[in-house]
Amino acid sequence: MAMDLSNIPDLGSRQLLAVLAIADYGSFIAAAAFLKTSQPALTRTIKRIEDVLGMSLFERTTRRVQLTPAGREFIAVAERVLNDLRISVRGMRELADQQRGQVILASIIASNQLPRIVAEYHIAKPAIELHVREGVHGAVLDDVRSGIADLGITYTDELPDTVAMVPLGREVLHAVLPRQHRLARLRRVTLKQIAREPLVSLPTDSRTRRLIDAAASRQGITLQRAVIANQVATVMSLVRAGLGVAIMPEGAIAGFNTDGLATLPITGPTLSLNLGLVTLKEREPTPAARGIAMLIRSVWSTTRGLMPEQKYSLISLFSIA
Repeated sequence: MAMDLSNIPDLGSRQLLAVLAIADYGSFIAAAAFLKTSQPALTRTIKRIEDVLGMSLFERTTRRVQLTPAGREFIAVAERVLNDLRISVRGMRELADQQRGQVILASIIASNQLPRIVAEYHIAKPAIELHVREGVHGAVLDDVRSGIADLGITYTDELPDTVAMVPLGREVLHAVLPRQHRLARLRRVTLKQIAREPLVSLPTDSRTRRLIDAAASRQGITLQRAVIANQVATVMSLVRAGLGVAIMPEGAIAGFNTDGLATLPITGPTLSLNLGLVTLKEREPTPAARGIAMLIRSVWSTTRGLMPEQKYSLISLFSIA
């Protein structure tokens, strides 16, 4: 069906803004200053609008410019049209931002869900550059607090007040040791048993390391650290080479090749960390960041069994207002 253009006036948004400005200021001079144009040019614009409409919009007096009855009706229409245009453009920009742009995600190196998240996001949004910054807990928090990263996946047991968090689940720590190690025949180990062995450890700014140190201190245990490495892959390789035992989150273990390795749960007590999605409270997430946040929520809810209230808290934090 062909569109009928005969009854559509040829008017643009700048012309509608000109009418609104004169109505607001009650003066051609003031309206021209606001619109950054000259008074004669504004007068010509209004004359053309009135010619197109076939009616007068303003009554000019020596003291003030006033709207005619037709002008008051036109003002209401102009405001509605411009407001609808503003809302539509904002919506289209948000949609466009979801289709292109950049998202920076900081993540602890123990997140075995990360490859799946990256793969699914790239398939859904191939035009968006996704930058992944892997590091220990302290580095992830620094990236989020400084604004380098849009959001982060990290441990949430100790967070500053400036960071917002929604839960993703818990990570239980396990002992990792060579399959031929004398402890590998056991079904579980204690921290006291591990303390007799050389330890391959993450650095001090790792939340995992701090949890282990605190647990050892409470039990009066001194751990024997043989090697410190800041990459999970390096830790696993060093353990496989026989340099010692490591204590790692289950997510980290699941994300790497465990051939030649044994993993044992730690008891007396069990060691675990809360895992969550973190953002800077004062920073409004971009549509692209909200999109990957919802994907993270979806991946974790299907693999970790989040409670309903945890799923809803994620949705409320990253929903478009």
